Amino acid sequence: MAKDAEKSTWKDFIWNPRTREFCGRTASSWGLILLFYLVFYIFLAGMFCLTMYVMLQTLDDHKPTWQDRLGTPGMMIRPRGESMEIIYNPQMTESWDMYAKTLDNFLSPYNNSLQAEKNDECKPDQYFVQADSGDVKNNPKRSCQFNRTLLEVCSGLEDRTYGYVDGKPCIIIKLNRVIGMLPGTDGQAPFVTCGAKKEDSEKIGELAYYPKNGTFNLMYYPYYGKKAQVNYSQPLVAIKFLNITLNEDVNIECRIISNSIPPGSERDKFAGKVSFKLRINT
Repeated sequence: MAKDAEKSTWKDFIWNPRTREFCGRTASSWGLILLFYLVFYIFLAGMFCLTMYVMLQTLDDHKPTWQDRLGTPGMMIRPRGESMEIIYNPQMTESWDMYAKTLDNFLSPYNNSLQAEKNDECKPDQYFVQADSGDVKNNPKRSCQFNRTLLEVCSGLEDRTYGYVDGKPCIIIKLNRVIGMLPGTDGQAPFVTCGAKKEDSEKIGELAYYPKNGTFNLMYYPYYGKKAQVNYSQPLVAIKFLNITLNEDVNIECRIISNSIPPGSERDKFAGKVSFKLRINT
């Protein structure tokens, strides 16, 4: 009898035919609860949409409104090899051909014909500032030509092997883009300098830099962002190793030297510097 009473109680809780209640509530009571939550969630959704709309009004499509950027931009090389190691044998084409192809692909946007078509000839040794006029945006902004021929013997135009077949390889260095960065003061352009780690200082040999002195000319700055400056071409520096010691690992570090860019942190191996290993076997 107790089991029958308990079963009847549960059935009445789910649906009570006498009071016409479902789970303890009448239809009108359930309707009011559903109406309350419907209005409540519509209000929350409206508040979320309004907040997003107000926030989006503060954003600029062409540059970040707030920019928490590193004081020191990163550096990178091409080709990178595996784990920043470039190892090859000049007599074995298959060991260095991939490096030459990487440089071909990387430098193809810098062909003189493409640069002349998309970008301007700018006055060197001074910033190419393109300020907005109040609320009137000066977009899209123009960019300065960086012609592949500036890299001279490391351009791949005179020597399609970039010196790899002769044991005198070229490495291309680029400085990461940072919106609004002015990398030099008093007309002094930043430049790249490379050297071997202490234990390999006698192995690195002579280096040649292209463009001259390994400089990043000021006319390529400031950078205004991918949307505002769609045809921007990053300036490059090429380093050619002229007589590096063969059959030895040579650990190399390249740094950016500037009177306005602070030295990179030792905790960030790519801030203002880049390290790699070069080995030429015979």
